Amino acid sequence: MTRSILCFDIGGTSIRAALAIDGQMPGAVTRFDTPARDHAAFLDRLASLAAALPQRPDAIAISLAGVVHPKTGKLIVANIPAIHGTDLKTDLHRQIGIPVHIANDADCFALAEAVFGAGKGHDIVFGVIFGTGVGGGLVSGRRLINTAGGFAGEWGHGPVVPLMAGDTPIPHFACGCGLSGCLDTVAGAPGLERLHTHLHGKNDTARAILSDWQAGETGPARTVEVFLQLVAGPLAMAVNLTGATIVPTGGGLARNHALVAAIDEAVRPLTLSKPAHPLIVPAASGEEPGLAGAAAIGFQAFLPKER
Repeated sequence: MTRSILCFDIGGTSIRAALAIDGQMPGAVTRFDTPARDHAAFLDRLASLAAALPQRPDAIAISLAGVVHPKTGKLIVANIPAIHGTDLKTDLHRQIGIPVHIANDADCFALAEAVFGAGKGHDIVFGVIFGTGVGGGLVSGRRLINTAGGFAGEWGHGPVVPLMAGDTPIPHFACGCGLSGCLDTVAGAPGLERLHTHLHGKNDTARAILSDWQAGETGPARTVEVFLQLVAGPLAMAVNLTGATIVPTGGGLARNHALVAAIDEAVRPLTLSKPAHPLIVPAASGEEPGLAGAAAIGFQAFLPKER
């Protein structure tokens, strides 16, 4: 029996949609603006996409730049007021009448890598994001740990940044989560820029910093050296804690494969397993990991859970 999943990847400014059929990667992608402040318009927009399909999909699966509260099912989505604090799963199901599945975008990335990407063949996959912030998702047996929502894999938060990198003091910068000293403040693209300003007093972009690092310039090389010192220990601890045998990386900074290789070189000796193969690797699930991960979640909902 053919099954189809209507997949959405929802961000604060735009929504991407695609149809996935019979466990395959999603097909052609449609993009449209997010109705960010009107709940009814938000529901109507998604429902209209489902209604426009030649055949009614078996389910809707959503990758979301937010978190599903594991107890209440309500969303924590600061940049989309239309759905923040709402039970989008129930609301959509009532309006469209088919099953709805929602997961955090980092979780969807991790699952996309486990099913379609660099994590194929690995039992435990820890997908990490080095983007605007630092995030992650954890997969075991090709299924998310966060099956009901929640915060597993969010290694970017918690006051773990060392106060010294060698002989260099590192401030505990305030984080948007309400804490200070989170990796999110120094290890995403804005964090790399913040670190560079702290070390050298220069307001360069992350792209310029990495380009100059690869060109051998002294200041950016020091910035990346400190970046690696701050990231390596916590990421190695996360690998030890989860037992992950592969760590695919996504986000803007991870597009620089030289940086990913440098992170891998810094992390592997600090893990208990000390694998001979690359551990921290570039993502391989394509340009739309959010949609791919959403598709995997949707199809898995129709499969019996392994005991």
